[in-house]
This record gives sequence, structure tokens and C-alpha cells, in this order.
Amino acid sequence: MSISYKKIKQLVGPLLFLKNEHDVKYGEIVKIQTKNNVNRTGQVVKINEDLIVIETFEDTSGLSSENAEIVFTGDIFKINISNDMIGRTFNSLGKPIDIKTKKFLESEILTDVERDIDGSPINPFAREYPSEVIQTGVSVIDGLFTLVRGQKLPIFSGQGLPHNKLAAQIVTQAKVLAEEPFLIVFCGIGIIQDEALYFINRFQESGSIQNIISFINFAEDPIMERLLIPRVALTTSEYFAFDKGMHVLVILIDMTNYAEALRELSSAKEEIPSRKGYPGYLYSDFASIYERTGKIKGKKGSITQIPILTMPNDDITHPIPDTSGYITEGQLVLSRDLNKKNIYPPMDVLASISRLMKDSIGKKNTREDHADISSQLLASYSSALEVRDLISIIGEEGLNLTQKSLLKFGDDFERTFLNQGELENRDFNTTFNIAWDVLSNLERNQLLRIHEEFISKYYSEKV
Repeated sequence: MSISYKKIKQLVGPLLFLKNEHDVKYGEIVKIQTKNNVNRTGQVVKINEDLIVIETFEDTSGLSSENAEIVFTGDIFKINISNDMIGRTFNSLGKPIDIKTKKFLESEILTDVERDIDGSPINPFAREYPSEVIQTGVSVIDGLFTLVRGQKLPIFSGQGLPHNKLAAQIVTQAKVLAEEPFLIVFCGIGIIQDEALYFINRFQESGSIQNIISFINFAEDPIMERLLIPRVALTTSEYFAFDKGMHVLVILIDMTNYAEALRELSSAKEEIPSRKGYPGYLYSDFASIYERTGKIKGKKGSITQIPILTMPNDDITHPIPDTSGYITEGQLVLSRDLNKKNIYPPMDVLASISRLMKDSIGKKNTREDHADISSQLLASYSSALEVRDLISIIGEEGLNLTQKSLLKFGDDFERTFLNQGELENRDFNTTFNIAWDVLSNLERNQLLRIHEEFISKYYSEKV
């Protein structure tokens, strides 16, 4: 049964404050009706004994304490889900939209499936340990930080770095190696229209649009919608993964915009701020998104998540990347220095890690020499960077033969292995063959992390 209030106690920005006179639910949806028939939607975001705080999805212009009726629906936010969603684009509320005009499309999703966007937490005992890989077609990820089904692997970027290109490349190239149903759910959080058009055009040009569901929240949309959209995207993913048995890869970009919206709402509610003004519950809020990832025993499908965030001032200790790193199983960090050298993707391999990779690679899933190659590339590249620092002290003429070969390896590693075209799709074998070609800049006695059987099989010394 719906309950209505006819008097607003206070109006602050997008927030409505009401005197609490009934048993309201946190997250309850309300309808705001004005005398001039302008209807708005809101959601309960705070409750105490005296007050109910509602955040409106639309602007509050024209509202006053006398001309509005607030109707409590008794329900929380839900979305309709259907197979018809595949290949289409939706807004933060799960409504079909046209990206170019930002207008709703008349065709609604016809289905009997309706889900609460907050989902249900996965029982830790019911989780299955991830052990199968997803091929992204990007050598530095596939070769060094392999993405595993059911993993959450964030990308830490910075303003001006090509994370949009990398996200689009992963969306259009990613696939599972087995003949199993695979779906991409792309979620743009607080992005501008040009970025949205870039993504959708890339998806269409790649021919993979029919394997993608896109959710777009524009920068000018209300902040409440920015907080809803990742949950809408993940609720949709859970349906296709655990009800339909599909492997779903979720791309969330940009989680920094989400965190900023969370801080803005927290400030409006006059909550006590924590680090850099973010609310103290930033960690638990992020966890409520990131932890909706994984595999469940007895279910065929899985959800894999790649959240992408821009680090303010390239500070990896900032609360947003710092918190994300604690919750997730690794991190991929983009480098501004490599980007200045026109290397794409500019991955800082020594600051990156995939914690689930070690148990998922090898002869059965990728290739027998994968673990050795990965270890040797990272160790040798680290040594090559030390040699570069040494040159500034003694000059290149003072290097011995071993150091010169490391220097040559480092240059070839960046130029050939890391660097690839944004439309270039490399399978695992191509990635490993390029890796061996790069490693051939080194002498056999420098390959201390590779088993002799693999050296004999794949190594060919450069003349």
C-alpha cells in the first residue's frame, strides 16, 4: 500500500527532507508529483527516527514545500531483463535509448523477469575457484597478467591515458577458448557523449555488437543514476550468467566518476567524511559492486569484472585505487612515461599483477611455456630498466656485453611485445611467439627462469 506526504520539510540540491511518520524502507522508490503535473522519481537514501532523506533522479527545479506530493511506493528499484537486451544500449534505469539523441526508445523490454538491482550476495562457501582463462587479444594482458573467468581485475589509469581505447579493444576482442556462450556487458559511468559514441561505433565496426549489452550514464545525468548504473549492469549480468549459463565479462568505466558521485551524495547528507572527503563506507560500497563477481558451484556461467578507474593526479595511493586494490585480485597500471613514447597499451608491467593467473595457465589452458615466459620477461625487463639507469652514470660505452643485451631486450620488449595496434588481435600463440622473439635478444645463459626443454624447443639466438 502506498503512503503519501504533502509537505517537504527542507530542500537541499537534489535532496528532499521529510518528517518521518511511517515505517519506510531504505532504498524505497518514491514518486514525486507536482500540481503542474511534472512527475519525478526518487529513492530513500537515509533514514533516522526524525527524518527521511530522498534523492531525486531528476532536477528539483520547480519543487517547493507546498506544491509537491511524495508517494512512497513500498517497492525498491528493479529492472526488467530479457534476451532481447543483447546488442542494445540502455540508460542507468535499464530503459532503451538512442545514444545520438539521448532519448528513450519506444520499444520496452517485454519479459516476466524482474530483478532487484542490489542482487543477492554470493555465499563464500558456494564460490568455485576460478581456473579458466579469457583471451583479450592484448599481449601484455594475455601473456603477463592473464584474465581468469570469475576474476575481478581492475585497470588503474590517469587522465589523458588511452584507457578508453583499451576498454573498447578488450570488449571487441575478448573471448573464451571453449565453445561456450559468451557475453560482454559494457557499463559507461559518467562519460561524455563523444566517449559514448566512440564506444558504440567501435562495437558496431568490430561486428561484435550482437554480443554486447551496453549501459550508458552521461556526465550530465543526475548523480543518483551514476550510483545505480553499475548495479543495473551487474544485475543483468547475474541473470545471463547464473540463469542462462553464459560467461559474462563486465567492463565498468569510470569507477572514479562513481566514487565522486558517492562523495557528493555523502556531503549533501552531511555525513562525516573520511580520507580526502570520501565517505567512510567507500570500501564496503565498492565491495558491494566488485564482489558480485565469480563462479558458483553447480552453475555453468561466470561473471568476470574489469573495473577501470582514473587515478587523481596519477596517485596510486589515492583512496579510489587503494580501496579497489584491496578488494580485487590484481591490478593493471597504465604508465604515462610509456604513453609519451607512443607505446600502446602503455602498461607499467612492474606495477601490475594478476593474482589468479598462476593457477590458470599452462598446457591445459594456454601453453606449456607460459609461466616460464611470463617470469623471464618481467625479470629481464626489470634488469633492463636498471641498466638504463646505469647509463646515466657510466654511459653506454661502459656497459658489458650482458648489460648491452639486456638494454636491447628492453627496447625490443617495449617496441614489439608491449606495443600493438588498437585493432590488432593477437591469440595466445602469437603472443608467446613474439615473446620468444624478444627473449632471443638475450644469451641462453641469461634465461635463468625458463626450463631447458622450452629453451631447446622455442629459443633461436639472433645473429
